[in-house]
Amino acid sequence: MRFEFVSLSLVGAGFALAVLTPLPGRAEMAPGVNLRAGSGLIEMPSALPQPDGRISVSVSQAGGVLRNAVSFQITPRLQAGFRYTGFRLPQNAAGIEGGYGPGAKYFDRAFDLSYLLVRQGRWWPAVSLGLRDFAGTGMDGAEYLVASHRLSPRLTVTAGLGWGQMGSRSPLFSTGERLAERSSVTGGTPNIRQWFRGPAAPFAGIEWQVSPRLGLKAEWSSDAYRELSGDQRLFPARSPMNFGADYRLTENMTLGAYALYGSRLGVSLQMGLNPRLRGATGLRGGAPLPLSHRPDPVADPAAWSDAWTEQGSARAVRAIAPAVQRALAEEGLRAMALSVSGPVLRIRVRNLRYHSGGQAIGRAARALSRSLPSSVEYFDLVPDERGLDLSVIRLRRSDLEALDHQPDQTGRLWQQLRLSEAVPAAAPPMTEFSPAKRLSWAIAPYFRYSLFDPDSPFRFDTGLRLRGQWHFARGLSLAGAIEGRLAGTMGRETRSSNSVLPHVRTDDYLRNRRDLRLRDLYLSWYMRPGPELYGHITAGWLERGYGGVSAELLWKPVNSRLALGAEVYHLRQRSFSGFADFGRLRAKGGHLSAYYELPKGYLAQLDLGRYLAGDYGATLTLEREFASGWRVGAFATLSNVSRQAFGEGSFDKGIRVTLPLNWVAGLPTRRKISTTVRMLQRDGGQRPEVPGRLYETVRGWHADRLGRERGLLWR
Repeated sequence: MRFEFVSLSLVGAGFALAVLTPLPGRAEMAPGVNLRAGSGLIEMPSALPQPDGRISVSVSQAGGVLRNAVSFQITPRLQAGFRYTGFRLPQNAAGIEGGYGPGAKYFDRAFDLSYLLVRQGRWWPAVSLGLRDFAGTGMDGAEYLVASHRLSPRLTVTAGLGWGQMGSRSPLFSTGERLAERSSVTGGTPNIRQWFRGPAAPFAGIEWQVSPRLGLKAEWSSDAYRELSGDQRLFPARSPMNFGADYRLTENMTLGAYALYGSRLGVSLQMGLNPRLRGATGLRGGAPLPLSHRPDPVADPAAWSDAWTEQGSARAVRAIAPAVQRALAEEGLRAMALSVSGPVLRIRVRNLRYHSGGQAIGRAARALSRSLPSSVEYFDLVPDERGLDLSVIRLRRSDLEALDHQPDQTGRLWQQLRLSEAVPAAAPPMTEFSPAKRLSWAIAPYFRYSLFDPDSPFRFDTGLRLRGQWHFARGLSLAGAIEGRLAGTMGRETRSSNSVLPHVRTDDYLRNRRDLRLRDLYLSWYMRPGPELYGHITAGWLERGYGGVSAELLWKPVNSRLALGAEVYHLRQRSFSGFADFGRLRAKGGHLSAYYELPKGYLAQLDLGRYLAGDYGATLTLEREFASGWRVGAFATLSNVSRQAFGEGSFDKGIRVTLPLNWVAGLPTRRKISTTVRMLQRDGGQRPEVPGRLYETVRGWHADRLGRERGLLWR
C-alpha cells in the first residue's frame, strides 16, 4: 500500500477512533450495517432502519478495494449515506472507462438513499426502497426493493430484488432496457430515467446474534462486480455467497471479518453514535445554587419595601449592581446593563458558559433571586450577542418560587415565561456597565485538512493561531488572527485547476505554501435598525481568500419560525503568496435568503443571488439540529453554469456537521467544532465566508430554539 491508500483508511479510522469511540454513553439496539455503512448484511442491504438520528461509520478493506463510508438516519424512515472508495487496478488489467488503464489509481465518491415503506408487523416484514450511487459517477449505481423480518431478538432474515449493479448476477426478469450510465467524467447528477430499469436479480441473507458480542452473517449477493472482475482481475466474484462474523468490541464499535465471493477476504471497523443521546460523561459542572425564596410579606414587611427605588433608576442600579454582577459572574454570565422600574428589573446578560440558552436563563434566574430585594417581582432578561439585544425573557419571581421542587416544573415554567421583542431604545434606558476588558486574545492550535485529492486523498496542516479582538464600543469591534504552520502536507499539492470559470476557489491550494499568514483582520459593526431588524457591516480581510466589504440585513420576529435576509458584498481576492496582499480578481454580488425552522429540529435555508464567479443561482440547505447541540445537514447549489463548464461533480454540494464540545467533555462550554465537506471544490456556486453572519447569531434566543431547550431551564 502506498501513502495515498494508507491515508485514505486513516481518514475513516482516525475519525471513528478519535471522535466516535469515547462519546456515546448510552448504548442502543441498532440493526447491523454493511460495508457501505447502511443498514444491511455484508454487501447487501436490509430493510431495518437505524435508530432515529444515528450516525454509522464503516472503514473496510476487501481484496484491493478500500471503502470509507458514513450513513445518517435523517428521519425514522429516511437514511442517507456517503462513501469514498479507492483501489488500484492490477498491471494486467484491461482498464476501465474514463481513461483508467492498468496500474491506475481510482477513487470514487457515491451517495446512497433508502426509505422505509412498511414497518415490521407481527405477520409481515419491514420493506424498504433504496438507491446506491444515485448522484455519483454511476460505477456502483443500483436500486433495490428489500424486505427484512426479525424472527426473534437474535435471528433476522432478508430478501430482495436489485437492479443495476445489484441486478448483474442471475437476474430473474427484466423491467426494460437500462439506459446508458452517467458520465464518469462529470457525474453528480441523478439519472432518474434509468432507476429500476433493466435486469432484476434476487439477493437474500440471514443474521444470527450468537451472543451479545458475536454475530454471524451469510448472504447471497446479486452483485457480480462487473466493473472490477473479469478482465480487470481486481475483484473476481466467483461465487454469490458471502460469509461474515462481527464482534462487538464496545457498545458502539464492532470489528468484522468476511469471506467474499469465493475469492477474497475482508475486514471492517464499524462505529456508531447518536446525537439524540447524551455523551459518555453526561452534563457535569457545578450544580446551580438553590432558588432563594423571599420571606413572608406579613412577617417581614421591611424586606418588601421599595423605598430603594424611589430616587430613580440610576441610583437604584448603583445600589444593587455589585451584588448582581457577582452573582451572575459565579454562574458564567455577565451583566452588561441594568434598569429598575417599580417591581421590574431589566438586565442585559451575556452568556459566557452554556451551550443552551435555556440553561443560561435558569442560572440567571437563580442568581437574581439571591441578589435582589424582595420588592422586585419581574426579571426581564435581555440576551446580548455581539452587541445586539435579541429578545426580552420575562420571568415572574412568584412563579419561580411556586414551581420550585414541583413536578413538571420545567414545562410549567416554560408556559408561564413570556418572550417578546427587544425593542431598540426601550424605556427606561439601562445603565451600561464598563466592560471588564476591551482587549481579548488567545493562542491555540489549529488543524486544517483537505479531502478527495486523487494524488493524496487526505492532506492536513497544523500549527498555532493567535487571535485577538478589540472592543471599541457596543457592537463595534476589530478582530483578527495570524496563523503559523508547524507541520502538514497541504503545501505539497500540485494539481492545477482546469476550471473554465474565474478561479475563485480552485487555486486556494496555492495559499497553503506559506507558513505564516494573516488569516483575517476585519472591523465588524452590529446594529438594530428597527423592531425585528438586525444589521451587520464587515470590512477588511474577511477570510483566507477574500477581503472587502459586506453588509447584511435580517428580519427575524422573536416568535416566528421564518426569517428573511439580504446580503451584498464587494470583494477582492487575496494574494496567494503574500502575507496580506491582494490579487487582481474582483467579485461583487449578494443574496436574498429565507430561513425556516421546521418541526422536530429540522432547518431549511434558501439563498438566491449572485456568486463569486459571477454566476446566478440558488443554494438549498437542509439541516437537523438536535437538543444536544449537534447539527448534521447537506447543501446543494444550482446556478446558470452548465454541467460541462462546472466540471467534475456537475454542481456544488456538500455535508455540514457541527459538534458541540460540551457533548464531548460533559463540561459547560459554548465552543463547538464545525466542518464542511465538499465532494469536490470547484468555482461555481461559491459564496464568501463572512464571519459572524446574523441568522445564527440571532436565532439562539428566539422562541423555537429556546422551546426545544426548555428541558434545561432548571439545570
